[in-house]
Amino acid sequence: MKSQEAERAVLSVEQGQSYDDYGYLHLERFVGGEVLQELRDAAEEFVEISRQMSVSDKTLDLEPGHSASNPRIRRLNSPVDQHEAFRHFALEGPAAQLACSLLAGPVRYHHSKLNYKWSDGGEEVKWHQDIQFWPHTDFSPLTIGVYLDDVDPSMGPMGVIPASHTGNLYDQYTADGQWAGSLSATDILELDLDEVVWLTGLAGSVTVHNCCMIHGSVPNDSPKPRPLLLQTYSRADSYPISNIGANGVTGRLSGTVIGGASNQSVVVEGRMILGAPDWSQSGAPTIFGSQHDEG
Repeated sequence: MKSQEAERAVLSVEQGQSYDDYGYLHLERFVGGEVLQELRDAAEEFVEISRQMSVSDKTLDLEPGHSASNPRIRRLNSPVDQHEAFRHFALEGPAAQLACSLLAGPVRYHHSKLNYKWSDGGEEVKWHQDIQFWPHTDFSPLTIGVYLDDVDPSMGPMGVIPASHTGNLYDQYTADGQWAGSLSATDILELDLDEVVWLTGLAGSVTVHNCCMIHGSVPNDSPKPRPLLLQTYSRADSYPISNIGANGVTGRLSGTVIGGASNQSVVVEGRMILGAPDWSQSGAPTIFGSQHDEG
């Protein structure tokens, strides 16, 4: 792992300011060479695994019509927990270094996913914001994506609305109270969709978007899949709020601190709490043992 100073040099000052102002970055061919090939090979391994499956499981989410001869994968869940290439990329490699640069490290890894968006109609992702899926104690979380293949406008690239991360946080429930995970038709009418930036690019191009950014993608009408590997991070002093959304089901490596250590502080209603150590793996001592230095 590079030093913290080296990590902060991954981006220019201008790129960092652009992210702050507009809520996203688009870095052409940021990942290449052996690293990109390892990710592509790992993604293909799961395509082969899917040929033995007829229904989705906790690892692979399959589209209707999936078969051994015509695999159609929607998502590989938590790739960081499934393959060493994905783990290294997200926790030690270019994605980790970029996250530390953007958030002035150290950072806390939250979750990962690989959206394949299969060819000839791979499903759209409706306009939405991420933070409602997994609320944190602040709005620092961001998601870094890398296109594993070339992506042109016909392939359903991700689209973002610049600077929307500073606006409304929308209700993503239906009128009858069911979770929809997307903005309502009424709310979409408020958006200026002429401002959408479609993030196409060659293989290895990287997208970054803030957790409050309005974003989505149209179906993939091309004859090729559009695999987009995504990993989410927050500042180390930002914590997922338990019992809301996906928090708690984000994989065994969720919470890993990268590029330094957590000082166990969190700010709530303007007051800083310096919390106890993380005892989630070791088990918590009793108050008596701590106060009387019993180990």
